[in-house]
Amino acid sequence: MQPLVLLPGLRCDAHLWHAVAAGLADLAAPTVPDLTLDDTIAGMAERVLVSAPDRFALAGLSMGGYVALEIMRQAPWRVTHLALMDTSARPDTEERKTARRAEMALVAQGKASLVSRTSLPNILAARHVDGPVGNAVHDMAMRLGDAAYFRQQEAIMGRADSRPLLASIRVPTLVGVGAEDRLTPPELAEEMAAAIPDAELVVFPEAGHVSTLENPMAVIIAMRAWLAK
Repeated sequence: MQPLVLLPGLRCDAHLWHAVAAGLADLAAPTVPDLTLDDTIAGMAERVLVSAPDRFALAGLSMGGYVALEIMRQAPWRVTHLALMDTSARPDTEERKTARRAEMALVAQGKASLVSRTSLPNILAARHVDGPVGNAVHDMAMRLGDAAYFRQQEAIMGRADSRPLLASIRVPTLVGVGAEDRLTPPELAEEMAAAIPDAELVVFPEAGHVSTLENPMAVIIAMRAWLAK
């Protein structure tokens, strides 16, 4: 069975991947590491590598994609397959950092639930904001808590520019993105797929930034083909 490491995004836990993991269970043995303990992307990657199998397939969504790229920087020989979902190889812009700090200030004032709820229209496709997917994304944020949120935001703001790394990736690579992703839109996925040799780009319909919950079947189909390479 193929070992498969699934990396969650900001304010997300294993629930982010639960439907996809179930859909791949006959092909892969998935694990979801804890990315709440470090305040740098490099530290997160180092922690994942300590607990991961010697060789493994690797998939990351959003912040998890930043960690996946850092793993490719630190130990590319250990990765058999790479999937970058709803993410970007670029560093944060100053504008985005300013927006993050504004959200962090509200969370520090005890408004974590408000920040989570008001962010949903920017994260999810409109059809998913009010309903089970929106509730699941909000519930994950509340489970992770404020301290983990602050660490993760600091890590994201300090991440490296991974664009120079992309041309060196030599494993089967899937670049996936929700068709309605506003945070890391399809053009950023196209940029990565064009720079990674032989990468496959898949756009998931009826999904925003959280494609694994918004359209898990489309993600499962793409990842099954990817793991078979």
